[in-house]
Amino acid sequence: ATWSPYAAGAGIGVLVCLSFLLCNRPLGASSAYVKARGLLEKAVDPRLEEKKEYYREIPPRVDGVLMLLPGIIIGAFIAAVLSGQFHLSWVPGLWSAAFGDNAIVRLLAAFAGGIILAFGARWAGGCTSGHGISGTSQLSLASIVSAACFFIGGIVAAFVIFHFVGV
Repeated sequence: ATWSPYAAGAGIGVLVCLSFLLCNRPLGASSAYVKARGLLEKAVDPRLEEKKEYYREIPPRVDGVLMLLPGIIIGAFIAAVLSGQFHLSWVPGLWSAAFGDNAIVRLLAAFAGGIILAFGARWAGGCTSGHGISGTSQLSLASIVSAACFFIGGIVAAFVIFHFVGV
């Protein structure tokens, strides 16, 4: 059984409302990664927080923003288990059909994709959840343009993978 996209969408809408109501801030994940990196840097050298102006804007501390990361992982795990679709796999079938079943190549591609995604999220001033969910719900023009670009990029990537790579 799969999750209803309507129920998932309604749940995300409620989550966005709760984020504004209880935390007085929009929902987004890219700041959480910055906080996590800042905490790691702070553990190595506590003076780094004072040296980097960036951490004045987004201080590296454990808060609701940072707790979104384990919440996403735990929530995804619970959803997969409850829907009966949980299984461990180093190489998903769709990837294997297109690029082979080498787990090292898959992990390197995922790592490189993560770096590109993080760079793009910081460059765009937020991630898909920040712009696409919270920003568009506030009718932010920058978020509407960003969300449109996310969709266009996804469509182009799917077209390239499914038509040129041969999946």
